[in-house]
Amino acid sequence: MQLPLELTSHPARRCNHPVLLSMTRPNREMLHRQRALLRRAVPAGFPSPADDYVERRLSLDEHLVEHRESTFFMRVAGESMCGMGIYDGDLLVVDRALPATPGSVVIAVVDGEFTVKQLLHTPDGMTLRAAHPDYPDLHIRPEQDFSIWGVVRWNVHKL
Repeated sequence: MQLPLELTSHPARRCNHPVLLSMTRPNREMLHRQRALLRRAVPAGFPSPADDYVERRLSLDEHLVEHRESTFFMRVAGESMCGMGIYDGDLLVVDRALPATPGSVVIAVVDGEFTVKQLLHTPDGMTLRAAHPDYPDLHIRPEQDFSIWGVVRWNVHKL
């Protein structure tokens, strides 16, 4: 069964199987590189010239990764989750150590295929819900091979 969303290693390269980005050099460098953090928040404009100095360094690794050994990065392909702000080409930060709770956005494996959807518990059982009207809910049947691979913690996309 081909699900409407694939996860790939790069938005320009599509394949049938997901590629985890956790061990690629660009992602390791992105997370380990520290960026400047201004002392004051910028309310709705430019910082004051007096704030041109740096208070401390900001590590994206510290900010985005709670469980280092169980956190992975996956690239989204498809539009099934655009209603939740997850778009084609976005980078998801996925934590496998977290429990999937109702309403969580999860990476699920259904009949051997990966998909990203919102997990719901209904009277009929578990349902994976897309955030786009063109994609129907996926009701998990008892005979299906189904597992939750991880919980999406962050979504990184270009503005």
